[in-house]
Amino acid sequence: MSEERDAAARFSAYIEALAGVIGHADREKPLSDYCRGLLTPCERKSVEPLAAITAPERTSAQHQSLLHFVGAGGWSDEDVLAKVRELVLPAIERMAPIEAWILDDTGFPKKGTHSVGVARQYCGQLGKQENCQVAVSLSLANAHASLPVAYRLYLPQDWAADAERREETHVPEDVEFKTKPEIALKQIRVALAAGLPRGVVLMDAGYGVNSEFRARISKLGLQYVAGVLPTTTVWPPGLEPLPAKPWTPGHGRPTKRLRRDDEHQPVSAKALALGLPNKAWRTISWRQGTNAKLRSRFARLRVRPAHLDYQRSEPWPEQWLLIEWPRGEKEPTKYWLSTLPANIGFAAMVRMTKLRWRIERDYQELKQEIGLGHFEGRGWRGFHHHATLCIAAYGFLICERQAIPPSGPRLAARRQAPSVPRGPRSGPSAAANRTSHAQLDRHHAAKAERRRRSSPAKMSMLRSAVQTGAHGVQFMTQ
Repeated sequence: MSEERDAAARFSAYIEALAGVIGHADREKPLSDYCRGLLTPCERKSVEPLAAITAPERTSAQHQSLLHFVGAGGWSDEDVLAKVRELVLPAIERMAPIEAWILDDTGFPKKGTHSVGVARQYCGQLGKQENCQVAVSLSLANAHASLPVAYRLYLPQDWAADAERREETHVPEDVEFKTKPEIALKQIRVALAAGLPRGVVLMDAGYGVNSEFRARISKLGLQYVAGVLPTTTVWPPGLEPLPAKPWTPGHGRPTKRLRRDDEHQPVSAKALALGLPNKAWRTISWRQGTNAKLRSRFARLRVRPAHLDYQRSEPWPEQWLLIEWPRGEKEPTKYWLSTLPANIGFAAMVRMTKLRWRIERDYQELKQEIGLGHFEGRGWRGFHHHATLCIAAYGFLICERQAIPPSGPRLAARRQAPSVPRGPRSGPSAAANRTSHAQLDRHHAAKAERRRRSSPAKMSMLRSAVQTGAHGVQFMTQ
């Protein structure tokens, strides 16, 4: 009983803090109800089942209340997300300092064409071009936990230019077409302006292939680890483009551009990797998996990127090329360019690179357990309000989970969630998926490392840790 009361008190305090930035006092109850519904083990978490879960005696009235709150409520997603990170980041940092800023996007397959932002675009869950919505996010992470701190729908160019559809879905007038990297860059700038604890920017090849985007990250004073394609060209260690031609007076205008010739050319990352001697490869483990340590073979070299350097007057700065070639594979499988320090240890570099797994965990839990992709409305505001509330509910679970020290009985220690009745169960939630990114000046899907992602096993953050007892729904942190 005392544990249940303590958990209920923590939840009430958390909601009260969020209500302080959400505006009118009459919004606090639907805020509380919506978050409680998201934390309840009901597989479908659109507004109607949430209403049945949180108010079974007056479902119709509750449905209207929650629908208005999430679909039309005039509260600020930015203010709520700022309060969530204020409440949750200290819990994450108690485990370890923030190490990474993880960029990614995620897609939600949709029927029809009327929901805001739905377009035929690459959907990682389906492994093909299909109707879906795509949202770009920035998460702050360490090895123990991560939290999305920014989240925004990608509005395709044909949507952004369609006045009729914009009006029907209430897209704000100041929302213009932006590529996914442009959205991500704005999220990073806002995070810097807010003074959030800095980390290494981690991105997959969908962003990493864009050399201009990488350069802008560096100009902001941030280091990065960026996935790239095997066809990415680099200058091997010790080599760089030829200097500009010497200028002879009277022979045209002087040029400062770097040069290549038939015998002095960069090579692809794949060709460089295949030519490395056996001694260049090391087997490195980076974290404990479910049954064993995760390990693979890696090589690393100091190189200079070669992208369009013949249009530059100075070579690109030297940086790391990290290559993964698992045993049993016919060729290397992954490549990264990184501005991590030249003196960083090999194992430390691999561990940082592989920290991107935290965003996979985020999306698994947010989709499978919290219901991130379950919103059935069509409007811009509702899409973002639902996502914000999912992140808020997820943040509360992070705080509860981090309350148990790593050395403590994490699987046995029990934390009570606010008492709510069990709701109806419906179809399975969407599996975590990825979608394509765009070049900074393009908006079509890049084909960088876009393989179909199989549905991951269900995470046990809520489902396997939830019990129904005499005092209502309970959950155990892990």
